[in-house]
Amino acid sequence: MTAIKLVVFDMAGTTVKDDREVEECFMQAAAKTGLEAQPDRVIAMMGISKKLVFQTLWAEQIDKDDPSYTSKVEASFVEFKQILEAHYRTQPVEPTEGCLELFGWLRSHQIKVALTTGFYREVTNIILSRLGWDQGLNANYVGSDDSLIQASITPSEIYNQEGRPAPYMIQKAMYHLGITSPQQVICIGDTPSDLLAGCNANCLYTFGVTNGTHTHEQLAIYPNDGLVVSLTEFQNKLSSL
Repeated sequence: MTAIKLVVFDMAGTTVKDDREVEECFMQAAAKTGLEAQPDRVIAMMGISKKLVFQTLWAEQIDKDDPSYTSKVEASFVEFKQILEAHYRTQPVEPTEGCLELFGWLRSHQIKVALTTGFYREVTNIILSRLGWDQGLNANYVGSDDSLIQASITPSEIYNQEGRPAPYMIQKAMYHLGITSPQQVICIGDTPSDLLAGCNANCLYTFGVTNGTHTHEQLAIYPNDGLVVSLTEFQNKLSSL
């Protein structure tokens, strides 16, 4: 275990319980703004930057060259943000099974924790605050060895707001935490874009968790180093590495 210095986790569906609430927020925003969105198509893009999802769906419906394309994307995204932020401000926000125990185990082994997400910064901050995970983070959302997590990265901090499956959020977490080799990093998430980001970052291992938005069968077709049913099982797997 001494070679591993950082585990990068996704948020919704991986470390934060998501009973398809994010998908429902998408569908509500789409319906209110005239966007035709099929649940399976939305689920397939979970983990990707949320604005990019609306850009993709509107491009499929009216094409990017349509004069109304940009305004329609913005209208859907603004509506989505309002719905999503209201949800996370008012509804229960809880860690997933085994999450806090795993964070404690990693801390006891001097392994840092970073959270990445497809959410933009504002809603990420709401979630972190509701959970108390923002304690000890500085203005750059970087913590110390004594804080619960050591870094929080969103597409909002990446050039051109490029999120997954690009490796940049993982690489930024590494930069903030002084880790130079991706071979000292493990990535885990519950979506195809999480798995692809870990592979694109050349992480030592990239694992999928199947109690989030995607099933074992849906994740198995993407490159991975193992699929687990919960973070409790992931901790057991880490112990054996």
